[in-house]
Amino acid sequence: MNIVVAGLGYVGSSLAVMLAHQHHVTAIDILPAKVDLINNKQAPIVDEAMQQALSSDNLDLQASTTPDEAYRSADFIIIATPTDYREAEESFDTSSVESVVEAAVACGTKAVIVVKSTVPVGFTRGIQAKHPDLTVLFCPEFLREGSAYSDTVSPERIVVGCLASIGNNEEQAESFANLLAACCENKESVPIRVMGFEEAESIKLFANTYLAMRVAFFNELDLYAEEHNLDSKSIIEGVCMDGRIGNFYNNPSFGYGGYCLPKDTRQLLSNYENLPSEMIRATVAANFVRKESIAQHVIAQGTDKKVGIYLLSMKSNSDNYRNSPILDIMNMLREAGMEVIIYDPVLAHDALFNGFAVEQDLSAFKENCDIIMANRYDECLDDVKHKVYTRDIFHQN
Repeated sequence: MNIVVAGLGYVGSSLAVMLAHQHHVTAIDILPAKVDLINNKQAPIVDEAMQQALSSDNLDLQASTTPDEAYRSADFIIIATPTDYREAEESFDTSSVESVVEAAVACGTKAVIVVKSTVPVGFTRGIQAKHPDLTVLFCPEFLREGSAYSDTVSPERIVVGCLASIGNNEEQAESFANLLAACCENKESVPIRVMGFEEAESIKLFANTYLAMRVAFFNELDLYAEEHNLDSKSIIEGVCMDGRIGNFYNNPSFGYGGYCLPKDTRQLLSNYENLPSEMIRATVAANFVRKESIAQHVIAQGTDKKVGIYLLSMKSNSDNYRNSPILDIMNMLREAGMEVIIYDPVLAHDALFNGFAVEQDLSAFKENCDIIMANRYDECLDDVKHKVYTRDIFHQN
């Protein structure tokens, strides 16, 4: 098969590398730097498993910033471009997805169009209606930041949405699902579900909103324990021994963040505008309250204290700090008059980040800060543990 993957973020790069073990894959991105990394067998994201897979000599993978020829000869065009949340419209910005579809159509493509980007409910049906001569599918991703490639090659499920009333779309959806499964390490056991567009789109939004709700719950449990001088770890472990709750996704933090959870929860909340609902609204609100309570705890130590931020990213082994909760907390600390300094190797060439000082030497950072905030703890802070403020109880993401 000739497969085009448009977008070389976490989703697109992981998918391109996996599929290139069995198919000819052309990866497309507007950023030449990402294209050069792929062509030089370097992962465009921090992912050790992907880097190892890219080192294989058995990959039929090339990357380009000029997609026209690839679109014309493709059997499948998989769109994995970013869909950021627009506050004013209270909806995802789907312009990058639409641009890829229009460019492919302009090239005269006959490929099956597969939307991997997270989109509002009803979006894919609109694309199919606009281009009735094409087959359009929606295939949500369920990747964890920091383990994107591993989750791609060993998925918990494969979901494909289609418009079954048009031609053989359901059959093509099953064929695409089977194509993905055949490239997976758990090909014999991965569950496959084919359904309507809206159901598949909804699964993505509700799954991430549930995860956000779970983060918010354990953060509020942790807040109660901290304020009453209780052992938060003991309480969480006792609660999670209940098989209905489970001992997972329960490590407190400064709040949920990253690329997916903040925008997906807000997108789903906007869908409830005319429906009686409190839980999803409360989940979104709880995340702000958590960040505010963390900031107030640090401010209470004295506004004359110099606060160090150990890494901007939300998770360990990640270079992604988009919507990281620490960013809002830093602004709250600055508004209270506190001096804030950042240590993060991602900012190695910067002296400032959004007006905050960046210290590039870890030893100097640890020595000069009165309080060090770490959303996720690292053993390199052991020698200044008395300075560290973290809610990372289990030392895991």
